[in-house]
Amino acid sequence: MKRYIIKGGTPLQGEIAIGGAKNAALGILVAAVMADEPVTIENLPDVRDVQVLLEAMESIGAIVEYKDNHTVTINGSTIQDYHVDGETIRKIRGSYYLVGALLGKYKKAVVALPGGCQIGSRPIDQHLKGFEQLGATVTIHNGKIDARAERLVASHIYLDCPSVGATINLMMTASMAEGKTIIENPAKEPHIVDVANFLNSMGANIKGAGTDVIRVQGVEKLHKTEYSIIPDQIEAGTFMFAAAATKGDVMVKNVIPKHLEATSAKLIEMGCEVEEFDDAVRVVASKPLRSTQVMTLAYPGYPTDMQPQITTVLAISEGTSIVTESIFENRFRYVDELSRMGASIKVEGNTAIINGVEKYTGARVAAPDLRAGAALVIAGLAAEGITVVDDIYYVERGYEDFEKKLAGLGAHIEKVSSEKEIKKFTLRIS
Repeated sequence: MKRYIIKGGTPLQGEIAIGGAKNAALGILVAAVMADEPVTIENLPDVRDVQVLLEAMESIGAIVEYKDNHTVTINGSTIQDYHVDGETIRKIRGSYYLVGALLGKYKKAVVALPGGCQIGSRPIDQHLKGFEQLGATVTIHNGKIDARAERLVASHIYLDCPSVGATINLMMTASMAEGKTIIENPAKEPHIVDVANFLNSMGANIKGAGTDVIRVQGVEKLHKTEYSIIPDQIEAGTFMFAAAATKGDVMVKNVIPKHLEATSAKLIEMGCEVEEFDDAVRVVASKPLRSTQVMTLAYPGYPTDMQPQITTVLAISEGTSIVTESIFENRFRYVDELSRMGASIKVEGNTAIINGVEKYTGARVAAPDLRAGAALVIAGLAAEGITVVDDIYYVERGYEDFEKKLAGLGAHIEKVSSEKEIKKFTLRIS
């Protein structure tokens, strides 16, 4: 089993380039099969979730051709099967996008119910309600979503909550339904806009993505395109907080600063200097960090995927901070691991009360999910001594070459697979 071993205490310094957005990539890759011509996607993150999704698409007959680690061409004209199943695909959340894409193109889809990180329930009722309003009959049996339609007809859909997954799924299905669909109260995240822009580049007619109302005029078919995925705001934010935790000075490049405004604002409140450029942000943490209050909200609010990272840094900041999680009910599972490193955090329901301590001390911890795993790495980078992070399978779902990128900023971190390698690292670094 792979794990990270880290010797903390070194300020991160230098420049880091951010890859393509994982959350955008999952929707865009699936949408690509809706065309019957080759579609080329660039700036693809080379992470486990993307690899699993591409394998699932190949399993139903799509042709997937890698140009390099970050560019892929997909041809959906050869799809023969509308059943997507298997243990691997059940492990990622983005599998449910295959329902929206296959239903839109073929009027039928049978897809295994998704999994992903155990951070709380992510109900798919908004997806199912929307599919039904577009004319589909949807059932769940044997752990699969079964959606079928004689024909898909436009509808006026109101989402009870701004669900990212439902918004993307319904944009895909509505793109090939008859008439104009209106989606009210949609999610507004940057990757919603990116998926809409991608669909439009294939000939879809989607207006209003990123606003309170999305209008989708159905078309008969989609065509080939070449498209580059937006930078990953969560990867960028993770490195920004790593700079803060280690009292570093890091230039985070290949980003869209507008997408990082909520993260940047909190870092400034905590005492960091954040300088914005056209496609980069620089984070300098030369002063003691101080407490703040945080509540996770749908975009443009503070992102839930950045909650473990800010909590980790607030735990070594002066004063008492309060972090409220309003999106997922089980997202503080990593707090017990931080406590092993010396953090003083009390969780009450969906709120964490954090009393800042002077420092972390190295310990052996385990990643309970993707973003929490990255947060534990940040804690290890800031800690005194050696930290081992187990179960990094989760981290590799969403971060490409995480340890290599951190090492490029001066961190003492390695990915190892045995106790012997841990001992070797400890002897070499001490």
